[in-house]
Order: sequence, then C-alpha cells, then structure tokens
Amino acid sequence: MPDRPRRGPRLAFRGWRARRPFWGGLLLALGGGEILLTEKASLKVVLHIGMQGLAGYLLPGLMALLGLLILFNPAQRLFYSITGILLSLGTWLTSNLGGFFIGLLLGATGSCLAFGWLPDQEPRMSRRNRRKREREAGHTLGSERAEGAA
Repeated sequence: MPDRPRRGPRLAFRGWRARRPFWGGLLLALGGGEILLTEKASLKVVLHIGMQGLAGYLLPGLMALLGLLILFNPAQRLFYSITGILLSLGTWLTSNLGGFFIGLLLGATGSCLAFGWLPDQEPRMSRRNRRKREREAGHTLGSERAEGAA
C-alpha cells in the first residue's frame, strides 16, 4: 500500500473539477437536456418543432454531447465551446425557441464559461487570506525599514 494519505471522494472530486471547465460543460449539457425535454411536451405547449423535426432533436443532442466532452476532454474546450454556442443559437429556430429560452441561455452561458476558462490560473484566495498576506508583507516591509534606519 502506498504511504500517501487517502483522500476522500469529496476532495478527489474537487481536484478533478478544478482541472477542467466544470460549470461550463455542465451548463451546456443541461441546456441540451432541457431542450430535448421540451421536445417531448404536448402539442398544445409546443410552439413549433421546425425544420422537419430532425434538427430539433439533433442540435440539443449535440449540445449535451459537447457539454460532456468539455468535462472529460478539456484540452479541446475552445472548439467544443465555439461549436456549443453555435448549436445553442441554432436551437432558436429548430427547437421551441431554444427550449423556451431556458436551454438556449443555459447553453450559451455554459459555452462562454468554457471558452473563458484558463487552465493554468492560480486558485482564488478569499479576501480574508489576501488581507492577511498583505498585512504580513507590510509588517516585514516596516521591520526592514526600521533595521535600515538604525
């Protein structure tokens, strides 16, 4: 058995999530799923299926697939996110006005989040930790000045 301590599943998931555009991929997949669900609504609710019906199922299915690809293959996130935004905007015409705007907005937001994600960015620090670090840096700077004056 290795000597390193075991990490809990929650910590392991947080580490996995930090290395990829998690929220962007999740929102894009949820947007595609929501649009697919609105296709199953009754005819009284459905505004229009559009373009022979096939594109109405194809575009949101591809959106859901692209969301999963962003999660599991983040190296290609730029291509997936650009394709995802185009598909999301295409559902306006093909699928109930983009799943009554909800799926369209989820897909567009997820694609933008995935496009803007930077993999080598430092983890964010809380304001409290940032102030603490600034105070410590100020104290060391002040003590260096006092030593230099003496």
